[in-house]
Order: sequence, then C-alpha cells, then structure tokens
Amino acid sequence: MAEYLVNTADERGHVSEHVEHGASVAEVRDRFAQQGLLVTSIKARGVLGSGGPGRKKKLKLEQFVIFNQQFLTLIHAGLPILQGLDLLSKRQKNRYLQSILENVRQRVRTGELLSEAFRHAAPNAVSKVYTTTLLAGEKSGNLEEVLTRFIAFQRVALAFRKKLLASLVYPALLVIMVMVMFTFLLSYVVPQFQGLYSQLGSGTASLPSITLFVLGIGETVKHWFWAIVLGLASAIFLLVRWGKTEGGSVTIDRFRLSLPLAGGIWLKYQVAIFSRTLSTLLSGGLPLVQALETAGSSIESKLLSNAVLQSVQKVREGRSLSRSLEETGIFPELAFQMIEVGESTGALPAMLTSIAEFLEEDVQTALSAALSLIEPVILIVMGVVVATVLIALYLPIFSLGAQVGGGS
Repeated sequence: MAEYLVNTADERGHVSEHVEHGASVAEVRDRFAQQGLLVTSIKARGVLGSGGPGRKKKLKLEQFVIFNQQFLTLIHAGLPILQGLDLLSKRQKNRYLQSILENVRQRVRTGELLSEAFRHAAPNAVSKVYTTTLLAGEKSGNLEEVLTRFIAFQRVALAFRKKLLASLVYPALLVIMVMVMFTFLLSYVVPQFQGLYSQLGSGTASLPSITLFVLGIGETVKHWFWAIVLGLASAIFLLVRWGKTEGGSVTIDRFRLSLPLAGGIWLKYQVAIFSRTLSTLLSGGLPLVQALETAGSSIESKLLSNAVLQSVQKVREGRSLSRSLEETGIFPELAFQMIEVGESTGALPAMLTSIAEFLEEDVQTALSAALSLIEPVILIVMGVVVATVLIALYLPIFSLGAQVGGGS
C-alpha cells in the first residue's frame, strides 16, 4: 500500500494534515469523504519525497511515553477517549505526532477501536506491542491498567537504553578521534614530509622501507581521498540496505552473536527485551500465543525473533513455553529454566520480569567490564599508530643528520 499526505478541512473550517495508507488516491479520498471531511490535497509519499509528517519513521520513544502519560491522566479523570485525543492533538507541538493523533481521532470518531485506529494511522511509527496492548485493554475493559503497565515498561526500557548509550559515548569519541587523527596524518602531514624529501634530493631508494610504505599510503590518500570516502559511504549504504533483507539480517545477526564478548551481551540484551515485553502483554490479559507472537516480532535480533515465532506453533499444539524455547537452541539456559518455574507456579509474568531485570543488570555489568578493556586498547592503538608514522617520517632526517655529523 502507498503512503499519502492528506490535507483535510471539517465543517468548522479546521484544517488538519494526515498520513494515510491506501491502494490509490481515489480510495483515500473516499475514506475521508465518508468521515464528513473535505479533502483539499493528497500527495503521494515516495522514497525521494521531502521531509515532514509523511516520512516513514518511528516516533521518539520519550515523546510517545509523555503522550501516553498525558492520555492516561485524561482518561483517569473521566474524559472520553475522543475528547482526550482532540485535546492532546491540539496541544501537540511535534507535527508528526500531531498528524498521527488527528488521524487516530478521525478514525475513532467513525467507530474504529483505538487500537485499530493507531494500527492503521501509524503502521510504521507505532510498535505492534503498543497496539496489541491497547487491544487487550479494550477487550478486558481495563484500558487504564493496561496503559499504566505499558508506560512503566517503556520507562524502564528508556532508562536502560540511556544507560547503555551513556556508557558507549566515551569509546565512540575515542574511535572518532583516532580516525580523524589518522586521516589528518595521512592526508596532510605525510605529503608535507614527501615534499621535504623531494627538496632535499633524497631518492626513493635511499629511504627506509617503513618510510616508503607510509609515503605510499599518504600519496594514495592524497589523490584518492574523495574516492575512498565515496567508496566507504557506498559500502555502508549497501550494507544497511542488505541488512534490511531477510537473508542479510539473518547473516548479520549470526555474525553478531558469534563475536566472542559482544555476542553474549547482545543475546542477553535481546532476551531481556523479549522477557519484559512478553511479561507486559501477559499482565494485560493477552493469551500466551498472541503475546508470544507480538513479543517475538518486536525483537531486533532476527535469529532470536525467528526462534520465538517457531516456538509459537509448538505452544499452540500444547507444548510448554520453556520446552519450546529450549528446543530452539538459542535462548540462554537460565531463561527457559526460570520460565519453567514460572509456568509451574502460575506466576509467569512475574518470573519474566525477574528474567529481564537479571539479564539487564548482567548486560550492564558485562558492558562496563568490556568497555574498561576496550578504552585502553583504543588508546594503545592510537599511540602505536602515531609513533609508527612519526618514526617513519623522521627516520630519514635522523639518518641524514648522522651522515652530516660523520662527514664533518
């Protein structure tokens, strides 16, 4: 289905902008006409389309959590859902979120469920976990409690993600510093010394091998700098595009999981996300199979996601969740053992939360230990590179000075 940016006006003259998915312009226009809205313009949104609300992007997690907190407060105060959406959409400063809320409000107004409205209005912006959580609340008649659990889940996820990003800032700065310094040495410093040797009349045969090697790299970088940059950018772009395909995402994820230290951290992080998501959905009253499908599709790791979705059929046939996950051969032993305890005691959601908390703490500890080793390694590599380049460049000058001293 194509994506369209639609401008409409209601009977009071209120103009709004929507992001809509449909088979054709006529189909989208008829849909809004049935809602009693006048369509003023419809623009197709393509890959090369301009920015704005029509872009295929996800909402920022922090903004969406704030919206849901405000929405929950209004519902708890007794305000109808439609009126709450209307109030929040008018006060929303983010244009993209405002367009989504306008679309959701119009859909709810025509009789759609809130979960269906969000699923149709923002399929690329809102996670499936959110729409499924809303559906569970609507079916059970306890939307407030479900929203409360979802907000708590997202706050914990947001806090954990911020901790991880904060711990990665310093190593990332060190890597960038090394790259900038290395580029500066090869593109500016090395060519300066090459010109100096040419003025001194030193032939290439008289220069040490390490000096010739560094000068050769500098000459290549000097003449092919933009070609190298363009090649690296193209390679990264193609890798990202390939990573979005089924085969590419599986291959990249298999490589990630095979890394000696980072692979274990990545696996624990993904299992923690899966456990917390599944716990939130089960606590909201969702059946195990449906909750398992939703939680599995929300995992970033393709191998783990496929493993969970494969276990869904076994659970549907009556197998226990712990045994089904164990047979995938990917889940950590601790995870399915604790799940087995939760199933036997009838406290699966609470046990899943315990798994998530334990793995999150384990990830934080392992990441801190890994970074404490990586940071000095980066500094050592940076020092070795600088020392090697400087020795290679100054070695002929030292040799020339020794020859001059010996001749005198």
